[in-house]
Amino acid sequence: MKIEHFALNVPDPSKAAKWYQENLGMHIVKGSKEAPYTHFLADKAKHVMLEIYYRPQISIPDYNSMDPQVLHVAFSVENLKETREKLLSVGARAAGEITITAEGNELAYLRDPWGVPIQLVRRRVKMI
Repeated sequence: MKIEHFALNVPDPSKAAKWYQENLGMHIVKGSKEAPYTHFLADKAKHVMLEIYYRPQISIPDYNSMDPQVLHVAFSVENLKETREKLLSVGARAAGEITITAEGNELAYLRDPWGVPIQLVRRRVKMI
């Protein structure tokens, strides 16, 4: 088995999908212009997809009040500081400062424009 996708309920999935495509290098695999406006986005390596949709009949999590360590979408990056600054310039918000773990990994938490926590990670030793 392998992970195919994970899903997020957000208030404007079409705009969110476009933002993830333009700023996080994801590719829209399938999108819908009809409710629930589901978009599947693949990562650069086409190993995992993110499903973004809007279903008003179920509650949208209050992503802004969640500690990013409870839930986040993590992206591996080569230049963490540069990527963080770029994302901040296009609508992301900082959710803490850049930290370095005891293992030497660099981490930074942000929130996308819809409040969804994003983690940027540059690992000293790649895991996969």
